[in-house]
Amino acid sequence: MSNPAKLKRSDVCRVPENINFPAEEENVLRQWRDAKIFEKCSQLSKGKPKYTFYDGPPFATGLPHYGHILAGTIKDIVTRYAYQQGYHVDRRFGWDCHGLPVEFEIDKMLNIKGPEDVAKMGITAYNAECRKIVMRYADEWETIVTRCGRWIDFKNDYKTLYPWYMESIWWIFKQLFDKGLVYQGVKVMPYSTACTTSLSNFEANQNYKEVVDPCVVVALEAVTLPNTYFLVWTTTPWTLPSNFACCVNPKMIYVKVRDVKSDRLFVLAESRLSYVFKTEAEYELKEKFVGQSLKDLHYKPPFPYFAKRGAEVKAHRVLVDEYVTEDSGTGIVHNAPYFGEDDYRVCLAAGLITKSSDVICPVDDSGRFTSEVTDFAGQYVKDADKHIMANLKASGNLVSSGQVKHSYPFCWRSDTPLIYKAVPSWFVRVEHMSKNLLACSSQTYWVPDFVKEKRFGNWLKEARDWAISRNRYWGTPIPIWRSPNGDETIVIGSIKQLAELSGVLVDDLHRETIDDIEIPSAVPGNPPLRRIAPVFDCWFESGSMPFAQQHFPFENERDFMNNFPADFIAEGIDQTRGWFYTLLVISTALFNKAPFRNLIASGLVLAADGQKMSKRKKNYPDPMDVVHKYGADALRLYLINSPVVRAESLRFKEEGVRDIIKDVFLPWYNAYRFLLQNIVRYEKEDLQGKAQYSYDHVRHLQNMEHASVIDVWILSFKESLLEFFATEMKMYRLYTVVPRLTKFIDQLTNWYVRLNRRRIKGELGAEQCIKSLDTLYDVLYTMVKMMAPFTPYLTEYIFQRLVLFQPPGGLEHTDSVHYQMMPVSQRKFIRSDIERSVALMQSVVELGRVMRDRRTLPVKYPISEIIVIHKDTQTLDEIKSLQDFILSELNVRKLTLSSDKEKYGVTLRAEPDHKSLGQRLKGNFKAVMAAIKALKDDEIQQQVAQGYFSILDQRIELEEVRVIYCTSEKVGGNFEAHSDNEVLVLMDMTPNEELLEEGLAREAINRVQKLKKKAQLIPTDPVIIYYDLSGNAGKKDAQAAQAQLQKVLVNYAPMIKGAVKSEFVPFDEKQAASKRQIISELVDLKGVQLNLTICSAEELQLPSLAWLNVTLSGELQPRFAKGNKASILLQHSASKEYITLDALRRELEVLFGLYGISYNIYVVDQRKQVSELQAIDKSLSGKLLILTRGTDALNQAPNSEVTSIPYSNFVNQPSGGTVFTENPKGHSLL
Repeated sequence: MSNPAKLKRSDVCRVPENINFPAEEENVLRQWRDAKIFEKCSQLSKGKPKYTFYDGPPFATGLPHYGHILAGTIKDIVTRYAYQQGYHVDRRFGWDCHGLPVEFEIDKMLNIKGPEDVAKMGITAYNAECRKIVMRYADEWETIVTRCGRWIDFKNDYKTLYPWYMESIWWIFKQLFDKGLVYQGVKVMPYSTACTTSLSNFEANQNYKEVVDPCVVVALEAVTLPNTYFLVWTTTPWTLPSNFACCVNPKMIYVKVRDVKSDRLFVLAESRLSYVFKTEAEYELKEKFVGQSLKDLHYKPPFPYFAKRGAEVKAHRVLVDEYVTEDSGTGIVHNAPYFGEDDYRVCLAAGLITKSSDVICPVDDSGRFTSEVTDFAGQYVKDADKHIMANLKASGNLVSSGQVKHSYPFCWRSDTPLIYKAVPSWFVRVEHMSKNLLACSSQTYWVPDFVKEKRFGNWLKEARDWAISRNRYWGTPIPIWRSPNGDETIVIGSIKQLAELSGVLVDDLHRETIDDIEIPSAVPGNPPLRRIAPVFDCWFESGSMPFAQQHFPFENERDFMNNFPADFIAEGIDQTRGWFYTLLVISTALFNKAPFRNLIASGLVLAADGQKMSKRKKNYPDPMDVVHKYGADALRLYLINSPVVRAESLRFKEEGVRDIIKDVFLPWYNAYRFLLQNIVRYEKEDLQGKAQYSYDHVRHLQNMEHASVIDVWILSFKESLLEFFATEMKMYRLYTVVPRLTKFIDQLTNWYVRLNRRRIKGELGAEQCIKSLDTLYDVLYTMVKMMAPFTPYLTEYIFQRLVLFQPPGGLEHTDSVHYQMMPVSQRKFIRSDIERSVALMQSVVELGRVMRDRRTLPVKYPISEIIVIHKDTQTLDEIKSLQDFILSELNVRKLTLSSDKEKYGVTLRAEPDHKSLGQRLKGNFKAVMAAIKALKDDEIQQQVAQGYFSILDQRIELEEVRVIYCTSEKVGGNFEAHSDNEVLVLMDMTPNEELLEEGLAREAINRVQKLKKKAQLIPTDPVIIYYDLSGNAGKKDAQAAQAQLQKVLVNYAPMIKGAVKSEFVPFDEKQAASKRQIISELVDLKGVQLNLTICSAEELQLPSLAWLNVTLSGELQPRFAKGNKASILLQHSASKEYITLDALRRELEVLFGLYGISYNIYVVDQRKQVSELQAIDKSLSGKLLILTRGTDALNQAPNSEVTSIPYSNFVNQPSGGTVFTENPKGHSLL
């Protein structure tokens, strides 16, 4: 593609038939880059009202996937549209640089197993390694994001590792601390042993998996009740060494039973007897009681490790709480207070522990038992399960063991099982903010709204305090300096404050820089304050981005406050409990204000089989392979026109992207191509090359006063769409906009252009042509502006060409469609009545097409009559007003309208859809099927009118029943009937000779048009089409078919000529020989072989004497390397007599050096028919001779180059002779 800035009309008028969308996108991208189109776009909007957009920061430690491309496309569409509405949009890319994703990669790379390994290498070295890989794939991200058509600023980005970004985080934390919203505590949290860090609850919720775990029933011996045991159940045997209590539901019924096998008395929930015992014979019921009666009964601890601590606080007793349920286990839950959230809560409430108690947590940071648990010290907890179970079995405490399949949380980064573990942490108080969070959330608008009201709203109602600290290294350090005894605490809110208090000015805030900085104590003689070890959770960093990306409040304070909250954010639905939540918490805590106004939550993109996309499984195509194959526009439109924009899941299928090309882009491109082809025709034929077409808006408006109904319709449709587009985009409902846009393309290409082909081609005169050209131009020009946010490449390609037909100086900023403002709907042009009429006409045509398909009768074959039946006379009048289109589209001679169905004997019959109803109704299907088949005409009409069928108390949807329209014999003719439940259409399918002949003529037109298309000809190319039927011979029926076709081609020649816009004449060998042949092909037309030859209309300069071309077949090689193609004169220059066969052979021997070689000579004519050379006369002139040693000329002929001019250059002499200036071809004789 030429640089659009330099495109001229002459470059674009001959539009190629085919377009390589990905290649053209690359050209557009190159032009954007070279001309800095995006940068200039931002410059053009400076000074306009700001539209604020926040980009959620991804990690650059992995490559973008379809979820990133989807979210990026949504953001790109909305921000491009905002620009089109007259806003200035800052589009900054952001990077999440700290936290687990980076550290996990380094730990794998350096084989780091735990904190002691980091201590050995030192934090400085560790963080240096992290810094190296932070932007590992940054270049690839920029390449992929940019190639996907997204306009975003990578140069003016923000990174969470920038010191100024980290400083803003310090400021935010200090504000929260000063408000009393920060505290230190111990909390049972999801914990990743692989990453040696706790996770927030919303992180733990990101990766649940179905797993099989061990489950055990353990007998805890009661202290005061002889031979009595409480049966507890758990799926985490590794927590049993830390057991401190067990818990029952105070309201549930419990029983004491004698175990027949062991003669022990077991206490468990009555409802769980069948879980513990296989049969009733295995136990004997002794007592029943409510759970409350078991409260405070003591039992012997299953392990001795914390027995002394338990005795001090009267632990190892039965507690009561309603969180215990009867849907699993034994109805008695074992409690290890520092390994479960409910365990902690219940033991705290019972006074067994306090918030300041020493933690009973004999598991280290890597998930291994500490020395406190002597029997299992050093073992990884999950590995220790089997040893613990063996120990319990040996002590007699193990009643049973088995396995259970359940949903369990895994670390979202390392993909290893999480454990729940008490972790000392710093928290932000959130629980008390629940009402404020809900109030701030109510200020926001979400698409779709159910995500906000249900998923997000329910999460906010149950909001828990947020653990924001991580005992890690690569992150923003928490700015708390404390004295060794904890009496003094200072929270730092800026680099300046740190310098003032410590005397050290830093330019980086990572641990290796600030961990050794001390702040002198305010108390004389006391040791200095040092920073606590933890860093911030990376979610705290990304949730701070509205403030930190602006270095608020240290810079840009006024600009930030004027544009806060953001107008728009968008990410996947998985961020509901992630980024969306942390943004809201921090913003509410700081300003009691929502951080954004509008949000689009997209669904998940899954593999085609419905599974999660997995690099390991390779169950999805690489995104860039798809882009290189189909183009970014096709991928964008496929994603946006799918359930994911409604927060549902999409099963990604590559063929869906391919179908966007086939169903949307190619018809759209062909409509644009058709416009330009006919502008060329109009300039050449109607304006006779004396002027050029340009779109004149004033002329178009004037012509609209007397416009055709179809012009009025498409402009009304366009204006209605603009109005709908503005309304829906304002509400961020992309899922309603895209289907309407693609429907508009369908209406334009499959209806407006089809119905207007003759007008646009000028067949109805120049006046109608200019009106239709203006309308088609206006619609295409408006459409590229509407589609520009969605398909930025194709719209740019078409715009750069359409803009050349604008009047000089009539438009500003023509370098790019993305500089243009979105047109505003002009309601005065909206004609709802005409839109309804055309919709009715389209229904009639669609029904007619279905009926033709049923009879396998192509539209090329005309039929005599179509009858449209509707009870409303106004509807019939509307259909009549468009009857010309119906007759033309369905190729029908006559349209009859009626409101009397009975007059035509039409009755309805109903048939059930066996497959769908059979599966759904199962045993009831037979009865329902019989009842459906027994329905009478009036009953079927009544059921259809109510929108569903009610059969034997079953609701049957319309699509589950096939309504068949039958016509009676009294109508006469051969009728087919069909309906869309509004209009009923009948078509007379009775064949007759005249209609069949016209159909044959249209078949011939079709073959000619296909051949012209194959030759890449445009309608205005001056050509002659020759046809020939002489190659047909054989049976009588074949001869009859040939005779009929011959008759049709003669009688319908004017119609064929008008349709193909070229001369259409019988083949004349002499006449054809004087033309340059463009293409020739033998085609089948209803079993008859029709030879079509297309030649250029201009006369060729040919030799004055008869001539022919010669070529050698493969096994014959010329001597002297002169070449294997030549030309020979068949007449003597002086006498004009024809040479003899012997003279020809002698000349061939001289030309090619074929002395002493035997060969055969075959003749190939322009229709590639082969015969052996018998004699030389004038009929041989212009043909091709093939010299061969065998008979392979018959096979070689179809590939032979039969040209209309000699292979060799020649000169005609004034005397009437001819002299070759080269022979063989390429061998000069001068």
